[in-house]
Amino acid sequence: MTDVLSVASEIYPLIKTGGLADVAGALPAALSDHGVHMRTLVPGYRQVLDRIERGAVLAHFDDLFGGAARLIAGASDGLDLIVIEADHLYDRPGGPYSGPDGVDWPDNWRRFAALSWVAAEIARGLLDGYSPRIVHAHDWQAAMSAAYIAFGPPSDVKTVVTIHNLAFQGQFGADIFGQLRLPAGAFTMTGVEYYGGVGFLKGGLQCAHALTTVSPTYALEIRTPEFGMGLDGLLRARTDDLHGILNGIDTRAWDPSIDGALAKTFRADALKWRGENKTALLERFHLDDGEGPLFGIVSRLTWQKGIDLLAGAVDDLVAMGGRLCVLGTGEADLEQGLLAAQERHRGKVGVILGYDEGLSHLVQGGADAILIPSRFEPCGLTQLYGLRYGCVPVVAHTGGLADTVIDANEAAVAAGVATGVQFSPITGPALSDALRRTVKLYHDQKVWRRLQRCGMKSDVSWDASASRYADLYRGLLGGND
Repeated sequence: MTDVLSVASEIYPLIKTGGLADVAGALPAALSDHGVHMRTLVPGYRQVLDRIERGAVLAHFDDLFGGAARLIAGASDGLDLIVIEADHLYDRPGGPYSGPDGVDWPDNWRRFAALSWVAAEIARGLLDGYSPRIVHAHDWQAAMSAAYIAFGPPSDVKTVVTIHNLAFQGQFGADIFGQLRLPAGAFTMTGVEYYGGVGFLKGGLQCAHALTTVSPTYALEIRTPEFGMGLDGLLRARTDDLHGILNGIDTRAWDPSIDGALAKTFRADALKWRGENKTALLERFHLDDGEGPLFGIVSRLTWQKGIDLLAGAVDDLVAMGGRLCVLGTGEADLEQGLLAAQERHRGKVGVILGYDEGLSHLVQGGADAILIPSRFEPCGLTQLYGLRYGCVPVVAHTGGLADTVIDANEAAVAAGVATGVQFSPITGPALSDALRRTVKLYHDQKVWRRLQRCGMKSDVSWDASASRYADLYRGLLGGND
């Protein structure tokens, strides 16, 4: 059994802002069938400490970046956790990265440097009886684990950094470097220095033994100037070390045949029961019934997610006979644009600002199609939920969306393999064309049912991807574990 320490700033079901938490929460169980024991190091936010089953105190720190701290063994929902209890860093209101006002904490560099530094200390043998062979760090908040290990004493521990979204890099001024507990030699182009400042993600990508991202297409895209966010040169230089491994979903938590959040459970061979969920969804969003499809959105309402394109296409969608329900929160101007569309189209457009896990399941189980017009999407989980629930994905041709949805072009429909609708370029007119195609497909119920059933047969589990991660770990260790 190979011991792997996963390092993550959020983990489902304890604390979640996005797909990173879902991956961190699902991967340990998926890897257990492949000879990997994954333990996860997480910050001790209030939400985490309140929900875990506490175990032994594993270690004490007199000064963890500004205050006393300790490590606690924890367990929750089958997860094997090491939790950093450090009130001066993590005992705060709001989310993991920002306060109740939505503004990022100014000392986030310190909070997540501490997370990475502790990971490196564990890798160096801090804990009796626990010696991970691999440290697997997720996104910029944990990426410095690789730098702390690389610039520390010689070690046989191998490091992996996974990019969930290259747009978020953890860039800070050079003035913090002296407080990071790194040697002076780390502030170079081959270390954590990035355009005169400190780059947390850049440092991890520079120092890790292997890099992964969450879909094969995104692994290609981020090596280009268009998608590389300033790091494309580094990623091109590390092409041989970069692996695109698709995310999966927890098929136990997302199973329409047993999902308690649905008004009515259903299977691929009993799609008629989806109708009860659609009725419940229409009622929840105060929408009229009609002959056209009901489109759903479950998303952060941001430019990246293409929500401005959607807002511009709402009038076309309604004119085609479609209806729209939106669940999400995000940029104020985009929220207001969708609320204005709701006012223009009472009974046709419904908007609920916020996030509701149960309602997100009902959207997937009751809407006819799930809309994902993202300008870039490293992997995306929403379309995987849609496939699983017979909610036909309508997606931009980018990243993991391109890898997981088979477009309903004539050949794919004739062959019976289509699972959704893709569009490109990622523009308003192309989105409107995709909506028009979707409405036409919907009105041919024989074809539509085939799309739904093909999607529900798709393997969206972690099985294949967990096997690839296990192979990656074994390769780093010389194939001996």
